[in-house]
Amino acid sequence: MSDVQDGVGEPDAFERLWTPHRILYIKGENKPETSAEADCPFCRIPALDDAEGLIVHRGEVAYAVLNLYPYNAGHLLVCPYRHVSDYTELSDDETAEVAVLTKQAMQVMRAVTSPHGFNLGMNQGSAAGAGIAAHLHQHIVPRWGGDSNFMPVIGHTKTMPQLLGDTREMLANAWPKE
Repeated sequence: MSDVQDGVGEPDAFERLWTPHRILYIKGENKPETSAEADCPFCRIPALDDAEGLIVHRGEVAYAVLNLYPYNAGHLLVCPYRHVSDYTELSDDETAEVAVLTKQAMQVMRAVTSPHGFNLGMNQGSAAGAGIAAHLHQHIVPRWGGDSNFMPVIGHTKTMPQLLGDTREMLANAWPKE
């Protein structure tokens, strides 16, 4: 009996890389329904323990956290604790610490994962691509030559070589102690 007769279908030449965790992001998990602090994941994360919240480092007015839906392995976010949406609304202390934590994140990643470069940026507002526009966050995305191969370009899939918890622990352990 053929596969078609069994209801399975004809096999094709494509290999499948299943990423079922992405369906949560697609369905809007952790995206706030409003811009209120109570709905904001970046306001809730600091109340969690570091491992559960994927927090890599806590500063005085900002913290570094792994992106739950990373563009690349090691993708970090630096967020102020205060619920603020626009870069111009940051206090001088927040602006300084976001910058310091961004520099430290780059240094730590260079020490433990040797990326060839970085993408840094903030998306201000939903029209600019901010998934959570109500709470400012700086992206630090490590990049390696060839990391944009056919998988994301053709298959719209990223392969992640390490579990988020393992990445968090590695980066947190390498973060400079104050």
